[in-house]
Amino acid sequence: MRASDDRGQATAETAAVVPCLALLLAMMMWGLLVAAAQIQCVDAARAGARAAARGESRETALAAARAVAPEGARVRLSRQGEELRVRVTARPDGPGPLTVGVHAEAVAHVERG
Repeated sequence: MRASDDRGQATAETAAVVPCLALLLAMMMWGLLVAAAQIQCVDAARAGARAAARGESRETALAAARAVAPEGARVRLSRQGEELRVRVTARPDGPGPLTVGVHAEAVAHVERG
């Protein structure tokens, strides 16, 4: 025979677990969005460095990087001698104060010919 104070126990447990699961799911999705932004930054830096190394103009190389970069990303191109460096920085939106910055950098040597 069940005690009368056990009634509604499953409902109370469900009410406590469901918000925790929803928070866990939201954090996992946010983590995937940050990872995707990081991958986009890597691809953008690589595309910009490749274009600059081929001898494309500065504007063309920056445009190649911006075409792949996450929305709102900052792209910088610098040259030191024969070395070209493209740095892409982005801040994917996060919940409240959990916004994180991601960046990537690619280095290429100027191609001759």
